[in-house]
Formats: sequence, structure tokens, C-alpha cells
Amino acid sequence: VASVLQQTEQGNYRLDLSRSVILPKGIKSFEKNADVDVQLTFKGDVAGAQVAQVTPDGTLMSVRMRYSFVELPDTDYQPRAYHPMSGYLSDEYRDYATPFDQPLAQRFILRHRLQKVNPGPAPSEVVKPITYYLDPGVPEPIRSALLDGARWWETAFTRAGFINGFKVELLPVDADPQDIRYNMILWVHRATRGWSYGAALTDPRTGEIIKGQVTLGSLRVRQDYLIAKGLT
Repeated sequence: VASVLQQTEQGNYRLDLSRSVILPKGIKSFEKNADVDVQLTFKGDVAGAQVAQVTPDGTLMSVRMRYSFVELPDTDYQPRAYHPMSGYLSDEYRDYATPFDQPLAQRFILRHRLQKVNPGPAPSEVVKPITYYLDPGVPEPIRSALLDGARWWETAFTRAGFINGFKVELLPVDADPQDIRYNMILWVHRATRGWSYGAALTDPRTGEIIKGQVTLGSLRVRQDYLIAKGLT
């Protein structure tokens, strides 16, 4: 954090341990991951211009950070090499054991694990569908519209030969979005334009997506309405 502030010409800040704490309510443990939330406060001699716009005192800035300890998946996954023309995102690491006539950088496509019950080109049910869970905080009628729209992908997966390969459901009331077993579609409020953001927690060895997360800004509906109004 301090390095980023310095690189963006916001001044020289340093961690103030006396104002930094572990947040007890932010300590959570699940079946495959454990999270610890902390509040880190950074102190600077001179307030950075952008820092001063979002804090009461620009010489002090608190950042909430989360440290996650995640169980890696088993090795029963076939990675797929990345090609720049594929249009996919990728993970990259350097393998210094590769032969000298091959690149050190190893890149794999980021994708979910999706296996057919009956392997092969013929259509088949899947072992475990890719399931995304919608944030129950989304108000109606947007909630129903998001569920209907996201479920269009079910048809695409079925036509590709993966029957029931993709599902979208409302997050159960007893589930926690921090649990990596739930791929999430989150609903958030922010002051910027309401575009959507995609992120993924991946296995760095293979590119397998362990947890996918889509963040929808509540202004997205207003933004889409204004675009449609402008076009018509």
C-alpha cells in the first residue's frame, strides 16, 4: 500500500502499528478456506491530494485488507495451455526446469472444472455443474431479471454438449459469500459508473478457477438505461 501511494505521487506513508488492528468479526473459517480481516492505518507527513479527498485527515489513511488461506484442489484437473488468440485470461509462472529451447513462462487458461459423466464428444450430463449464486441483497425486479438473464447460459452449455453444465441460484440464507465453495454474483453500491467487474481465485499451478466472483454495481441498471435512451 505504501509503495503504491508513493508510485502514484501521493506522498510517503508508513504503517502505523498503534492504529492497526485485527478485526475479530472478520475472522472466519470454512471447509476449504479461512479468512482474517485487518485494518491497517498508514501515516504520512504530508497529505496526498487524492487521499485528502476521501479521508477526514489526509495524513492518515486506513485500509481494510483480507488475508485468505485457501486449500488447493486435487490434481484431477487437466490444464489447458494459453494461446493469445483464444480470448481467455491466463495465469503465468516461470518453470526453470523447462528445456532451454522452450519458454520459461508457463501460461494456462483460467477456467472452471467441468467434467462429463460420459467423456467424449457426445452430449452428456456433467459430474458437477458450474454454479453461481446471486447476492440476495439485489432488489426486485432486478433480482428476477438477473436470474433469468444469467440462466441463458444454461442453454449455451447444453448446446455445447454439457447437459446441466451451468446453473445460477439465489445464495442460501445460511451461506457466506466469503466461502470459496460459492461462486458469487455480488451487488454493490459505488460512486463510479456502474460497470461490472469479474474476478477469480485460481490455482496458480493449473489455472483452475477455485472461486469466481462477479461484482455488479447498482448503477449498472441506470447506466444501461441511459445508453439505451441515447441510442433510441
